Amino acid sequence: MGKNIYIENLGCAKNQVDAEVMAHQLEAGGYTIVKESEGANLILINTCGFIESARQESIETFFELKKAHPTAKIALTGCMAQRYGEELLSSLSEADALFGNRDLGEIVAFVDGLFKGERKVLLPPFPPIEEEKWQRGDLFNYPGSAYLKLSEGCNHRCRYCAIPLIRGSLRSRPFDEIIEEAHELVKRGIKEINVIGQDLAAYGLDQGEALFIPLLKELVALEGEFKLRLLYIHPDFFPQDLINLIANEAKIIPYFDLPFQHAHRAVLEKMGRKGDKGTYLNLIREIRERLPEATIRSTFLLGFTGENRETIATLREFIEEAQIDWVGFFTYSREEETPSYNDSSTLKYRRVVKRSQKWQKELQALQQTITTRRLERLVGTEQDVLVEELVEGEDLAIGRTMHQAPEVDGLTVIMARNLTAGSVVRCGIRRVNGVDLEAVVVEE
Repeated sequence: MGKNIYIENLGCAKNQVDAEVMAHQLEAGGYTIVKESEGANLILINTCGFIESARQESIETFFELKKAHPTAKIALTGCMAQRYGEELLSSLSEADALFGNRDLGEIVAFVDGLFKGERKVLLPPFPPIEEEKWQRGDLFNYPGSAYLKLSEGCNHRCRYCAIPLIRGSLRSRPFDEIIEEAHELVKRGIKEINVIGQDLAAYGLDQGEALFIPLLKELVALEGEFKLRLLYIHPDFFPQDLINLIANEAKIIPYFDLPFQHAHRAVLEKMGRKGDKGTYLNLIREIRERLPEATIRSTFLLGFTGENRETIATLREFIEEAQIDWVGFFTYSREEETPSYNDSSTLKYRRVVKRSQKWQKELQALQQTITTRRLERLVGTEQDVLVEELVEGEDLAIGRTMHQAPEVDGLTVIMARNLTAGSVVRCGIRRVNGVDLEAVVVEE
């Protein structure tokens, strides 16, 4: 049997980094990673298990790949595999094996056993953080962009969140190791380093020291033409000196990913979060007063216990006043073993979620007008655009400005030919098209 392995990655950017690490480990172990599932002897589905819809997507992906490749071995890895273990393998009898996400260094031994005919579940415990495997070979991003993970797990205990159950408590990577990895990414020609973690500002706190700001200062001191984008900072623990640091450091994109989740104090309290409408509005004002060009992204969770017309009205007022650039809306998923699971019966939960879906549509429509308005302020300006891909057969390229994070925000369509994927070009923004921008290259 051949040794071609295809990895189907689902879920968040942190899961993608895990997939890249596994791919590197497997290649070092003598296996070949292929970019398409056709011809693969083994398919690894790197699952997401955060909420019900993500689990459903993981299961549907499994059956689609099993139907398309009935002779290939298929194993489940990632968060859903870690969370449900033997139970998951028992319910998916067609799966060949299951591998958790807590010690990626064991992936080669796991796959070796799989090719020997073993059908097993391997859920190794966390190794010491300094022994965890982080090396990556090929990156799964578009050219010019990469993720840099600072930590694993989370010490926050939001009452709805299953992340600590899946990925454990906060474990910060060694400081020097992160600097070295960033240095290697820059040497490889990466122009945009997207810094990720469950809460970036918590980096180092598990070691008794707040190291996020010192780490950023070391990162921007690296030589080379690159930018840092900071993805996900808990707004209740926002480091006040971060705004000034970004204002004074051209290498840090003024992009703030702040998951407020709600604006009504009673709902936030039930969620296990500390903020409120006024506190969050003040934070947004502070950012924009110091950095008028800043982009702000957030997420809101609807359908949580205690939601009613009053709390939705407060959230609507907040959205109108905050004028956030990008927003993702999510419906509450009642997760077993989380503190909020027993807040309501299944029947009550379903009623609340059904009612919240109507409110969610209304809020999404409101936010769409705000996002369009925020994008329109860019029309007539010049922006640096990272070229991600060329459109075959068209004089077009697709890229992103500093105002657009990978995967979650809109894109910039560049009317030009002969561009290079992974390069940065200066463009004039001509118009807004939905959530995207249209641009032309500025002649130099």
